[in-house]
Amino acid sequence: MHKRVMDMDAPAEGLMIAVEQMVRYVRHSASAGGLSTAASSAIGRLGREGPCRLSELARAEGVSQPNMTQLVTRMERAGLVRRVADDNDGRAVLVEATDSGLDVFRRRRAERTQALDLLIGELTEPEQQAVRTALPALARAIQDRQTHD
Repeated sequence: MHKRVMDMDAPAEGLMIAVEQMVRYVRHSASAGGLSTAASSAIGRLGREGPCRLSELARAEGVSQPNMTQLVTRMERAGLVRRVADDNDGRAVLVEATDSGLDVFRRRRAERTQALDLLIGELTEPEQQAVRTALPALARAIQDRQTHD
């Protein structure tokens, strides 16, 4: 018999387990382009926020600059991103998503959306309504925290 590391009866703990399971399920349902989660996240950020310096991308994605350099190099070889000169600073280089990279990202997002939609479809109508209310509310709370940090 193994010990419980955490109190599984705590409401927040149960919610966290559910979120982790849902995220894992949805992430694994996306296979377009064979991208890693890190690559998909970086391309998504570049698509939303536009070109940025490698150091800024690393910071925003929560990885070290050497790791981001390796990731960008692999994505560049695959034609998903490119390095371009910074018009504001001739010494700086920006990373931007290519049309191909954005296309792969959109296909992966569609796969993840479909997986989540199938999961939600298995719920009762009241549960579906609760999810459609709660998840956007949590997203707003996250955005509010990021705005105030």
